[in-house]
Amino acid sequence: MSDLASDLPDVPPQGEDGPAKRAVALLVWAQSVLGAQLPVHFILGGLVGQMLAETPALATLPISMIVIASMVAAPILSQLMGRYGRRTGFFIGAGFGALSGLVAVEAILARDFALFCGATALSGVYLAAHNLYRFAAADLASDAFRPRAISYVMAGGLMAAILGPEIVRQFGEAMEPVPHAGAYRALVILNILGALPLLLLRIPRPPQPERGAPRAGRPWGEILRERRLVVAMLCAMVSYALMNLVMTSTPLAMVLCGFGTGDAAEVVRAHVLAMYAPSFFTGALIARFGAPRIIATGLALLAIAALIGAHGIALGNFFGALILLGIGWNFGFVGATAMLAEALRPEERARVQGMNDFLVMALVSVASLSSGVLLAEAGWEVVLLATAPFLALAGGALVWLLLREGLQPSRG
Repeated sequence: MSDLASDLPDVPPQGEDGPAKRAVALLVWAQSVLGAQLPVHFILGGLVGQMLAETPALATLPISMIVIASMVAAPILSQLMGRYGRRTGFFIGAGFGALSGLVAVEAILARDFALFCGATALSGVYLAAHNLYRFAAADLASDAFRPRAISYVMAGGLMAAILGPEIVRQFGEAMEPVPHAGAYRALVILNILGALPLLLLRIPRPPQPERGAPRAGRPWGEILRERRLVVAMLCAMVSYALMNLVMTSTPLAMVLCGFGTGDAAEVVRAHVLAMYAPSFFTGALIARFGAPRIIATGLALLAIAALIGAHGIALGNFFGALILLGIGWNFGFVGATAMLAEALRPEERARVQGMNDFLVMALVSVASLSSGVLLAEAGWEVVLLATAPFLALAGGALVWLLLREGLQPSRG
């Protein structure tokens, strides 16, 4: 594994963003191509779960296994990247993504629900690596370029939003009469081919303490006294978890309302496009207005999305709710990522980023597990209304931060 790690010199001086831009280009590729497997899992995971599970309440468990495994893998992968380099961790993620596709095909052929949950859990290791693309984009960037670097990498999800549903359409029935297995078989090839350009990725490892030396960076007590860091973590958790809560049950809710799998795929496609399209300008907005204001806008859009979804079950309601859900997630999550990145020292990145993503995926796991149960037991409207207390919590934390610091747009 150490042969994949790069022994490169330390980060270049601030303002020299040539290496950062080259790294961003490769990370955009990874986000675009390797990231396409995530829409496939989110479109088909609940449908395959419904086909294989003994009770409808367990239909979304395969998707929940993705986020649970990601929660566990995030701090481990982050520490591995801190020791062996970003590239090593990203290759590990792609390898688990390919293995997930292979096991999923076998599970569908065997009609084995437990094995299918295991397959999606393997994909969770890829998701943990995928979520670290955004932090890798910030590693080489200057202060001025950092929000844009994060934003550009997130914008790579646009291609994933197009490619993922297309994989479902083109390959989902390729193994007839077995439904959906062909799409998972296609993911094996996607992970192998998509990872190859990452061989060119050159991001230096953070400084390593000498053997026996104390851990570099501030102790946790001092880190957690950083107001912006704590609020950034909370807003990242809420933005991601509420997006997942609603999105996980959307395909199932649509099928229950009489819509077809093709309609569900189109709504998910629109949602994922809305998640990543704003990234072309989110970084610029953060640089101009400050991360807290952009996060607040994202939380407001999440609330409006829930209201539109609860207003009716027409196809337009599903499209409107999921599009606003995607934009709200983008503003909330990218804003929180930028605010967290600017609060960290280089030697703390692996430790704090891993903990951040562990906490994010912990709440996402709860949301994902709750999504199917709420839909089966209480209905679609309750899934949407469940977002309210979490939005109030994150919004209150932002108000507290702004009251303590004052509105300072220059701080991103």
